[in-house]
Amino acid sequence: MSSKEVKMSSIGENGDDRLSGLPEDTISHILSLMPTKYAVRTSILSKRWRYSWMFVTNLDFDDIHPFHSKIVLSKFVDRVMENCKSPQLRSLRLHFSSKRVKRASISSWIDKAVRLNVSELDIQVLIFKLPLSLFTCKTLTKLRIDDGNLNSRVWECPCPVNLPCLKTLDIAVHDNPFVNAFGLIRGCPILESLSLEVSIDKEEERYYIFNNIPTLKRLKLILERVFFSVTKQVVLNLPNLEYLFVGDSLGSVFVVEDLPSLVEASVSSYHMCLEFLKGISGVKSLTIDTFTFIPALPIFPNIKHLRFTSFWYSGRVLQFLESCPELKHLCIEELTGEHWIEPNLVPACMLTTLTTIKISSCKGREPEIEFLEYMLRNAKVLRAVTISWEIYQIEEKRLCAKVLELPRASRYCDIHFIGSRYHSASGYLDFEIHV
Repeated sequence: MSSKEVKMSSIGENGDDRLSGLPEDTISHILSLMPTKYAVRTSILSKRWRYSWMFVTNLDFDDIHPFHSKIVLSKFVDRVMENCKSPQLRSLRLHFSSKRVKRASISSWIDKAVRLNVSELDIQVLIFKLPLSLFTCKTLTKLRIDDGNLNSRVWECPCPVNLPCLKTLDIAVHDNPFVNAFGLIRGCPILESLSLEVSIDKEEERYYIFNNIPTLKRLKLILERVFFSVTKQVVLNLPNLEYLFVGDSLGSVFVVEDLPSLVEASVSSYHMCLEFLKGISGVKSLTIDTFTFIPALPIFPNIKHLRFTSFWYSGRVLQFLESCPELKHLCIEELTGEHWIEPNLVPACMLTTLTTIKISSCKGREPEIEFLEYMLRNAKVLRAVTISWEIYQIEEKRLCAKVLELPRASRYCDIHFIGSRYHSASGYLDFEIHV
């Protein structure tokens, strides 16, 4: 079909193009999928399109789509917010990473969104102040706020907070976090997902207690140190929590009182203690970022997936494997250490359940090869091993050949090699050997 025929096929018998003939709500949906700046530009297409952008259900403002100045940007957002006719605004996204828009303007836009019955707010602005109307919004279901400024006074929560429909909350609180963060959380009676970053610089804030949130299913908690601070005690009593992420640079003591529903956990902390690990021992999937040696680990009877991220001494991997009798999938981002010392006993999971191993950032050092040799020689039901190299191509070929010569306990083991980031886009090595 020629280009002329294609063009003519989009025009109806009455001369109108098919796109303009779509129902108004369909056009509104299409325009809602693009950045607002481009949705507004469609008003110049024809009289039919002149006001269509006013009925979009998603407003997306981002300085990635450049404006000449913050004044032009503010006037544009003012115009859009004033003319928005949507009876219920699904989402408002304000991401201004490089332009310092006036606080009053940000507050005004959020307030207008609340009056338009907004469901989702995603705010990432350098400096701003939240309007009081936000804290009693009856339609808000998702709130994400990142001010990127440790000294800002965004969070001055009024009392009481009443967000009856809020299910997802993602915030960073740097000012008086105990009062402001937990004051906000207490006003969310059906909260299901909470991501909270807290910066602490006051000694009197010793305890953070997460309880009385029976609806909470996901918790991501990051504790950051601003100045010297005493050790914090974080108490977790969340009976329906299914996912937990803990990132801690404070050396906090985590006390697990009740996490019976926990399925997946991810821990990034230099100060994991035995009692905390006992508290999460019922999980099925566990990610460990940094691990210090613990003489006696608890048994993790349900773990099927185990992942280590960085700075992991290869000898300590087996310490965890011995505590995971039902482990099926092992992922190691990086193996480090000067020496490999072969243990006297083989972990039970390697004999009965371990089926896949994935090692990323493998540099081909002798301790890494020795570790691989041990795993291949003893893992009796292994099905797949994936190795991602972090070396130059000439070394990859030699090391691949060396790995393929290692003896294997499982005759059904497939070995996958993935080339290093040093290759060109078309030069990645990616092949499979089946023995």
